[in-house]
Amino acid sequence: MDIKWLEDFLVLARLQSFSKAAEERNVTQSAFSRRIQALELWVGVALIDRTRYPASLTAEGMLFRETAKDTIRLLNTGKNNLQRQPDDRMPTVSVAALHTIAITFFPLWLQKIEDEVGQVFSRLLSDDFYNCISALSEGEYDFLLCFYNESMEIPLDDNAYSYKIVGFDSFVPVISRTIYKDNDTVYPLLSYSENSLLGQLSHSAQSRTLHVLTEERHLNESAMAEALKHMVFAGHGVAWLPKSLVSKELQDGQIVAVGEDLPLEIRLYRKVGRRSAVTEKIWRSQSSR
Repeated sequence: MDIKWLEDFLVLARLQSFSKAAEERNVTQSAFSRRIQALELWVGVALIDRTRYPASLTAEGMLFRETAKDTIRLLNTGKNNLQRQPDDRMPTVSVAALHTIAITFFPLWLQKIEDEVGQVFSRLLSDDFYNCISALSEGEYDFLLCFYNESMEIPLDDNAYSYKIVGFDSFVPVISRTIYKDNDTVYPLLSYSENSLLGQLSHSAQSRTLHVLTEERHLNESAMAEALKHMVFAGHGVAWLPKSLVSKELQDGQIVAVGEDLPLEIRLYRKVGRRSAVTEKIWRSQSSR
């Protein structure tokens, strides 16, 4: 099976036209059709319904489209990893981390890792919670760094993934000192999407520990704490933020905490069975706190 066949198939699924797909792939239509037929022969089922116009996928074709996408993505990731690896074959470690953790925790953590195991070529994905979970579960990354509190669930099977607690943070509601008056004033609430990790944490914490009255005024769909941090600094209202992100501003008095901290663990997850010499050294160097 040639990877070009998978690429051909995905182009045809997108364009729904043999002639247009062949043109995009820079081959004749007859050659393109033979490659699609070869792929169907290899798979053992019809992937394209040729009785309909425009060309459409069969039920089996729709299922196989996801397999084709995943296969190409994993192959390209593996290829890129090898090409990016330095000539002296420095060991590579890949980490998916939440945005805030990538900014406030990862740099010093990596420094400690290199003190323990030697220099590594590091690859970091800074993204939201569910994309990081997917990156780990699909085998694209060695480790996941994420927050955890007992009020939330990590959608990873305990039998397939293991974790260590490698640090701590907290979630704190803050407001700019320029607009803070007292705890009886109603302040605008700057919110995260309810489907996001930080949205779930802030919703859980707000009902228990917030000391001021709020009304929802702004929704941050991107689930990036850094964006709400700057909204707070500009005086737009109250937001729940990781304390590591605003510790200096709290200490300097630029912002005021208006509720109790919600404790957070920083967890390092890995997939059971995904091992290399360097990831094993890193894992053993992490004593759960």
